[in-house]
Amino acid sequence: MTDAHWYDIGTADDVPRRGARTLRIDGREIAVFRTADDHVFALENRCPHKGGPLSEGIVHGRKVACPLHNWVIDLEDGEATGADHGCAEAFAVKIEAGRLRLAVPRTRAAAE
Repeated sequence: MTDAHWYDIGTADDVPRRGARTLRIDGREIAVFRTADDHVFALENRCPHKGGPLSEGIVHGRKVACPLHNWVIDLEDGEATGADHGCAEAFAVKIEAGRLRLAVPRTRAAAE
């Protein structure tokens, strides 16, 4: 990967509190999560265990439980917690002028 492209993906209000919405960017399905205290995170919408849709999981604190087998994934870095091992790709999210911006790394092919 070379660098990232920042996408405007709306406002925090576009993401349900303690829930998620999904986006498809550059062929990737990304889940954008909003916690009860309004922090926003983004992960690949695929559990590292069996590929379950993390966007359909239950958000608690800064974690999400996969709806298929209850693996708990940390929203900050995508790492499975507890005895489980694996990682969903995490994407940077920032707020600028009230708008959410999502960084998606570009592959060399996409950048050329």
